[in-house]
Amino acid sequence: MKTVEVATTVHAPPAEVYDFLLDFPGYAAYSKHLESVRADGDGGPGTDYHLTFAWWKLDYTAHTRVTDAERPSRIDWTVTRDLDASGQWVVDPLDDAEGDADDTTTDDGDADDVDDETAEAEGEADACRVRLVVTYEPDSAKGVLDLPFFASLDWVIEKASELVVEEGRRVVERVVADLEGQHRDVELDVTVR
Repeated sequence: MKTVEVATTVHAPPAEVYDFLLDFPGYAAYSKHLESVRADGDGGPGTDYHLTFAWWKLDYTAHTRVTDAERPSRIDWTVTRDLDASGQWVVDPLDDAEGDADDTTTDDGDADDVDDETAEAEGEADACRVRLVVTYEPDSAKGVLDLPFFASLDWVIEKASELVVEEGRRVVERVVADLEGQHRDVELDVTVR
């Protein structure tokens, strides 16, 4: 099994970030290759999603299910058909010192502003660390994709891996901009083990 973890800091209260992540069908608006998301459920445990991806000469619909959720800190899911994969979104609150240390500047050079008074009044941190953790068995993809005659699975996986990083950065930057109310360069910590 392999694990990929992508993490970043978001300057928004954990509950707000959690609610945003729970609204998974909204992700299609952020992604270049996620063509559609169909949901059967309210986003909580037991919700089934059908995610249709298209890239190059390939298209694939992933079938996933939310298996557990703990507001505002965790959403667990699993792939229910074809692939051996599962994952989770983890939202960890940061104290003020940690959140301030991760401040960056926007394109116009101004420091990020966060509504500290609102966060303090609600008793929540004003920043959190968001992690997407995906565990998968690479060999489970064999025979799942209908590859063109001249394409090998190894080539597709190599190219798709590069695409995942590019697409991940695009999606996370757009999500963070919506949550924070402005665009900024987003630092992603990516770990593969």
